[in-house]
Amino acid sequence: MQSVFLEDIDAETYAAHVAQPHATVIIPTGATEQHGPHMPLGVDAMLSRAIAGVVATRLGALVAPTFSYGYKSQPRSGGGNHRVGTTSLSGSTLTGQVEDVARSFIGQGFTRVVILNGHFENYQFIYEGLEIAVGRARETGLDARAMLLSYWDFVDEETLGKVFPDGFLGWDIEHGGVLETSLMLLLHPEKVDMSRAVNHPPAQLKPYDIFPEDPARTPASGCLSSPFGASAERGKLLLDAVTNGVALAVEAEYSLPVDALAVK
Repeated sequence: MQSVFLEDIDAETYAAHVAQPHATVIIPTGATEQHGPHMPLGVDAMLSRAIAGVVATRLGALVAPTFSYGYKSQPRSGGGNHRVGTTSLSGSTLTGQVEDVARSFIGQGFTRVVILNGHFENYQFIYEGLEIAVGRARETGLDARAMLLSYWDFVDEETLGKVFPDGFLGWDIEHGGVLETSLMLLLHPEKVDMSRAVNHPPAQLKPYDIFPEDPARTPASGCLSSPFGASAERGKLLLDAVTNGVALAVEAEYSLPVDALAVK
């Protein structure tokens, strides 16, 4: 079966795909950011790429190389930009990169660009870059469209109840916790070392930010909640919910064919 990942295919195959009436490219975005001692720095990028691959297979789309650097980690969502290993872009740099890449894909013939975000702090800067790229392309007469999605927004309440039977504590502390760890145990189990996972109470976060950041305000592990309870089985529940939701959203916006069996 031919790969959906753009870096795996030759230029002629790529050109044939772009020439299709509904040529669609999915751009995964993530970050290089600490996720505690039990997981690697590339979690956000790995997860968005893997999810994009499943969705692209269902939709007949291609997956672009992943944006592996993201906007600055923040204490109230990612542990903080001061954490060792977290390597970030400025907002203007991320916006500019998104604009350049999206405009390039649009210029080559993709009328449908989808960015699948895997790092919370990226969203507004990707939004800005996409808005500029689509606006400028349409000024030149191109029929350009784009979508921006964060994969966790497609985890429904039923799935949350199954993954967190004792109650879901909130998205703001799901950094390095059960959700990301479960998905990694399913998709990249060889990269997770649960023997190094730290079990601690969820972070007690203030409703504001201070500068400079205070490392003492977030758990020393770098995780904002405990990954204990994570499993590949729970990862499968999450992956199914996310890929089904994203595929249906893209299909609805772009009228692309979806494998009916895959999204039941």
